[in-house]
Amino acid sequence: MTEVRESCGLCAVTGDREAAAFVAEGLHAQQHRGQEAAGILVSSGGSLELHKGLGLVSEVLASLPEGWRERGITAAMGHVRYGTYGSGSLANAQPLLVEISGRQVGIAHNGTLSNASVLKNELTKLGAIFQTNSDTEIILHLMAHRMESTGYDVRHALELALARLEGAFCLLVMVPGGIYAVRDPLGFRPLSLGRIGSHGWAVASETIAFPLCCAEYVREVEAGEMLWLPSDGGEPASWRFGPQESLFGSGRKLAQCIFEHVYFARPGSIVFGDSVYEVRIRMGERLADESPAPCDVVIPVPDSGMFAALGYSRRMGVAFDMGFTRNHYVGRTFIDPATARRAAMVTRKLQPIPEAVRGKRVCVVEDSIVRGTTSRARIKALREAGASEVHMRVSCPPHRFGCFFGIDFPQPSALIANNMSLEEIRKTLDLDSLSYLSREGMLSCVRAHSPCDYCTACFNGDYPVAPPEGAMPRSCGQ
Repeated sequence: MTEVRESCGLCAVTGDREAAAFVAEGLHAQQHRGQEAAGILVSSGGSLELHKGLGLVSEVLASLPEGWRERGITAAMGHVRYGTYGSGSLANAQPLLVEISGRQVGIAHNGTLSNASVLKNELTKLGAIFQTNSDTEIILHLMAHRMESTGYDVRHALELALARLEGAFCLLVMVPGGIYAVRDPLGFRPLSLGRIGSHGWAVASETIAFPLCCAEYVREVEAGEMLWLPSDGGEPASWRFGPQESLFGSGRKLAQCIFEHVYFARPGSIVFGDSVYEVRIRMGERLADESPAPCDVVIPVPDSGMFAALGYSRRMGVAFDMGFTRNHYVGRTFIDPATARRAAMVTRKLQPIPEAVRGKRVCVVEDSIVRGTTSRARIKALREAGASEVHMRVSCPPHRFGCFFGIDFPQPSALIANNMSLEEIRKTLDLDSLSYLSREGMLSCVRAHSPCDYCTACFNGDYPVAPPEGAMPRSCGQ
């Protein structure tokens, strides 16, 4: 599944003289969460210094200031960006660094504020001048408007700003003395705390970053929690913020994004308290229980379909094989997409291996189908490579609705399952059979939290927070 791009990634370290280097490594481990821009903010000598740019972590951070290591920086935070709100300009790259009432404040954000437009209009009428078109800057303006009334207390101003926010937000907020780590009361996006020996702390969107920061996983940052991590590595302080039960209906306590487990997160991570690897294996096993395919071989669509396919093949007792070979060096095309053969464009990245599929009934395990154009081209390529039958199993339910909480899903009109029945999709993709994992089956694969604590709005339209006015997508309801 290549049509949906990830949300952003966060990493912070305090209390270690290698903080900047550790954050750079932690961002590299989370590069899959955003390839648009990267940046690091450090606290040095009582002031904050920023380095950021457009591109991959390896490109942007290759030119980190030489003096950062020599100065023994003990607090740093960073961000990899894929923007779901705002353009891809350098101004929108994060962290953002501003001065509020004579105090330096830096911020980095993973998620999307569903009431961003309302808040921005309100702030503009109050005289706020925006330097970016990112929803993250809204939080800084809310803090600035409250700073004087709080006696210039940054934490209190941040708490008042958080009370106005709706939607998904994991935040890192840096001041010269340390870093605040914040997760919204519904817990849409993951954020975890790690311990560096006896002298430091790490925070990251995914725990895959911790080994590279020399940190050990401690726990999730709880939904509705604000952590203070001092620059000297002292014990964190923790506060609760915002309304709790009033946000929830029907017994729901959280709205964690199940798509983190389906697709976004790396299999080496613990997300929402569960191993991503184990959840995906279980999704494949449950998919085999619900929808066994008459096949000779099970092949994944690399990379995100890999572990669901492994679980599927184990449960089915059918051979697992790599039916696609991946080109890791795909760059820009030198052929005009308007005149290029569509299948050839798609198979530049994943090409079928004829020896693995020729004369066989193939079951392709995919994490999701969004528009369907990429799947159609790959299925055609498998048939041209000699597969006698092609079946597809998908490790989540059909996507029929948009997302307003940090995922860049296309408009509902572009979602194939919003416009077609299951049989119509099967025929359109030229499959011998097609099945999706049920919503109940998908949610049965997570263990650390109750199934009702996950957001599945992109599948069933049950939004835990009201979407922006006029944005509610239409679904054919099939």
